[in-house]
Amino acid sequence: MPAAVALIGAALLSAVQAAQGRNPPSLPGRQDLPARLGLRSGSDIYKAACAACHGPGGDGTPEAEAGFTQPDTFPHFDRCDETTPESTRDWTAIIRDGGPARGFSQIMPSFGTVLTPAQINEVVAYLRSLCKEPGWPVGELNVPRALVTEKAFPESETVLTSAVNTRGPAMVTNELDYEKTLGRRDQLEVAIPFGWAHQENGGAAGGLGDVAVGVKHVVFAGFGAAPGGPRYEGTGSILSVQAEVSLPTGSVDRGLGTGQTALGAFAAYDRLLPGNTFLQLQGGVDVPLHEGPAAAFLRAALGKSFNTSGGFGRMWTPLLELVGDRDLTSGAATDWDVVPELQITLNRRQHIRAAVGYRIPVSHTSGRPGQVMAYILWDWFDGGLLEGWR
Repeated sequence: MPAAVALIGAALLSAVQAAQGRNPPSLPGRQDLPARLGLRSGSDIYKAACAACHGPGGDGTPEAEAGFTQPDTFPHFDRCDETTPESTRDWTAIIRDGGPARGFSQIMPSFGTVLTPAQINEVVAYLRSLCKEPGWPVGELNVPRALVTEKAFPESETVLTSAVNTRGPAMVTNELDYEKTLGRRDQLEVAIPFGWAHQENGGAAGGLGDVAVGVKHVVFAGFGAAPGGPRYEGTGSILSVQAEVSLPTGSVDRGLGTGQTALGAFAAYDRLLPGNTFLQLQGGVDVPLHEGPAAAFLRAALGKSFNTSGGFGRMWTPLLELVGDRDLTSGAATDWDVVPELQITLNRRQHIRAAVGYRIPVSHTSGRPGQVMAYILWDWFDGGLLEGWR
């Protein structure tokens, strides 16, 4: 085993020098070197090639021993809150192509010429095993966010969504959503709506809408890798429930609030399907506490993701949503809309994303204009707004 460690160390040095722009030493047969040395398991490869920097338990080698200063993004694989929200695809991309492939530090070299795809899969599986706390939903279940349908996965992100009427009275509505995970299965959400609406006496007036505060809880989460395929392609599902309260902070006169407190609840279910396809379902009710009918809603989104650069580059996700709303009174009509849309990752780290779509009324269209919708999403758990672009 000492000889194996020495040769793997040489391969690691070669990769580091290549990442730093220096010519690496010649090392014949590098692609199958771990296998020829008997390092077949993810544990063996990690201990030989990774533990010197990341520590035998994944908690990081002390800087005095490692010989470098750890960047702010240095991972601790034994920290479930740091590792389980990340998808295996992202881990694989960093191991294969190095830290810069995802906008991280050059300290992390590329192992794409040292390890085979199967060996990288074994390493990622071993890294997953270093989280010893059960119950954390894995990042594969974090499907791309739709414009209207809310997903089940708990996140730490900020999203600004806007909608503009395409006919009728001019109106621009916006919502700033702040979401923060609370432990392994819960999330706090604060929704701050604001906008501008045409006034009957002419002109437009803007202001704050009714602020809502909610808590989401994951009831069930399970993921299974596809038999014989890459471990980041598989099927799984996640179910969450959320309760929220909407406060009368908006202006009724300006068309930006209801003037009363309301309670809401919904369930969200996401299902992974073969071929990077997914289905999202959300259903719930909103109940005003003083006057007016309760309302129910049902939303569904079907999407499929496409990646460039062999499955690890920029991600494009077209989606189609079906949105239904109905007052819970006798004889009330159900308003149905469809929303074709597209989400795209904007930077290398893929934690800044944008989406654009068009909400089309398909029933009871009188007085219900179409809307151009868009959002910008910042997953601040993965870094700052200006990080990860190059």
